[in-house]
Amino acid sequence: MPIEVGIWSLGDRVERVKFSPMTSEERLEDILMDDISILDPNLMLIGRQIRTSFGKVVDLLAMDADARLVVIELKRDKTPREVVAQLLDYGSWVRELEDEDIATIFGEYMEYMREHQSEDAGKSLNETFCERFGVEEMPESINDSHELLVVASELDDSTERIVNYLVDEYGAAINAVYFRFFKDGDKEYLSRIWLIDPGKVVEKRGDEPWNGEFYVSFGERDLRLWSDARQHGYIAAGGGSWYSRTLHRLEVGGRIWVNVPGSGYVGVGRVLEKAKPITEFTLSNSSGQQVPITQIVEKVPDPNEPQDQLEYYVRVEWVKTVPLEEAVREKGFFGNQNSVAKPKARKWTHTVERLKKRWEIDG
Repeated sequence: MPIEVGIWSLGDRVERVKFSPMTSEERLEDILMDDISILDPNLMLIGRQIRTSFGKVVDLLAMDADARLVVIELKRDKTPREVVAQLLDYGSWVRELEDEDIATIFGEYMEYMREHQSEDAGKSLNETFCERFGVEEMPESINDSHELLVVASELDDSTERIVNYLVDEYGAAINAVYFRFFKDGDKEYLSRIWLIDPGKVVEKRGDEPWNGEFYVSFGERDLRLWSDARQHGYIAAGGGSWYSRTLHRLEVGGRIWVNVPGSGYVGVGRVLEKAKPITEFTLSNSSGQQVPITQIVEKVPDPNEPQDQLEYYVRVEWVKTVPLEEAVREKGFFGNQNSVAKPKARKWTHTVERLKKRWEIDG
């Protein structure tokens, strides 16, 4: 049960400022559009009225300082069952969003902002994120987890019971917040009340300290074959700095677990060198001499591409690899679209432990 907030005016005598129903929750949405920090100072708005793949419309979509998405749904005239079921449905959609999808949603939001003559219109997601949270670059892993938030001008007992049940029994990252609207003469006031302490919801979200194991997504394609990477000891990414930049986060000696999206996990190894562009990466020939990779591997991207489009390589000492047709997939395994990530999601620990068991790897 949330704690009720009261406001009193102090004049010749103390008088309680009476709560007044807000004219509409559309007005509340407009207020949050103008300043999302009223809801949570740790949020950045990235989209509004977003149509999902199944035809429904998300009211507001935000991102926090850890690049996790927050789905914000205004209760309006929906019943408790409707608003919570709708949020859970949106959660099933949000968890499948990839970097490109999120960038597209943000781009459409920027178009809306441009139409409304906002100073922020035209900025990229990365630029806006860095300015908003005072960092040099976005986290390497986006949308590792998400939160669901019911927003209302008032909450009914049924909504409170449902949300509390989902958090307590299933650890769902869902919360509710309601705003009280007060009027004192010509002055208007807004107060915010959380149903559940947001810190408790974060704890339930399932994040853990990073376990020191790097996740690698190896995008198998015509000019980047897993069979070559497995044979010659490397991982690769390219086609744009968005894809290759996270390779630079790998630490020499760090252990990597390699996943081929759509196939499964195919290898584990240790990083031997920092990432290098294709123009600098070498392999040993039959005589033991170090020669450009283009002389050893038949199918590689063009080394004459612009600098920001070059393929980058990381030399790896494999501990265990399997061919693509023997890739390991299990329900509940961690997956991410970034080339490299330091996951904190609970399912990442589960994934590593399962792979250790499947591949008989100690430590």
